[in-house]
Amino acid sequence: MTPSYPTDLNDAQWEILEPLLPAAHSGGRPRSVAPRAVVNAILYVLSAGCAWRLLPHDFPKWKTVYHYFRQWRNEGIWQQVPERLRQWVRTIEADRPASPSAGVVDRQSVKSGTMVSKEVGYDGGKQVRGRKRHVLVDTLGLLVVAVVTAANVSEGAGLKKLLLRARERRVNLQRLIVLYVDGGYRGEALFEWVIKTFRWVLESVLRPPGTKGFVLLPKRWVVERTFGWFT
Repeated sequence: MTPSYPTDLNDAQWEILEPLLPAAHSGGRPRSVAPRAVVNAILYVLSAGCAWRLLPHDFPKWKTVYHYFRQWRNEGIWQQVPERLRQWVRTIEADRPASPSAGVVDRQSVKSGTMVSKEVGYDGGKQVRGRKRHVLVDTLGLLVVAVVTAANVSEGAGLKKLLLRARERRVNLQRLIVLYVDGGYRGEALFEWVIKTFRWVLESVLRPPGTKGFVLLPKRWVVERTFGWFT
């Protein structure tokens, strides 16, 4: 019996994901491995953080898995799947329009691994040397778009990269009106840039005066949950 791993897709998850993957190319050789096994192997690598060569032998050969990973990446599948899954959750499970009318932007500095040499910096505020995740989520906390920079990249610069990435990937944000941010995103020039470039409004949700430590802020708390999902 083939061992299972915590990262393996269950039947219900595979039923949703399978139609989003490309069919085998017509005229080519038949697939020698099951796409589900390939996806499970990719999820294992992403979760374990191991090298492709260190894939357990229960999975397909690592070269085969990496071949599909690269092929699907080059075809834009890894960009399309999260977008389509998010729209599926919004429309089917949450009974909401596919495109959100509001979003939440935040960032998180994390220590980089010893093997990471590019885009590493020091975040003096968080006292973290590593990289910074900049994310845009909808009001359900579902990821819309993300970029990773060195940890010393400012909030404003990270926000611009994030929103331009969303435009580049043609994310469905046609209903978007407002983006909720915290007090770290400041400066009249930044707010005006967002309005002029995207016709969206940045709305600051600030901590109550005198509070310390973690505070659950209205409209912005969902992004903290999203960061929790990452770990």
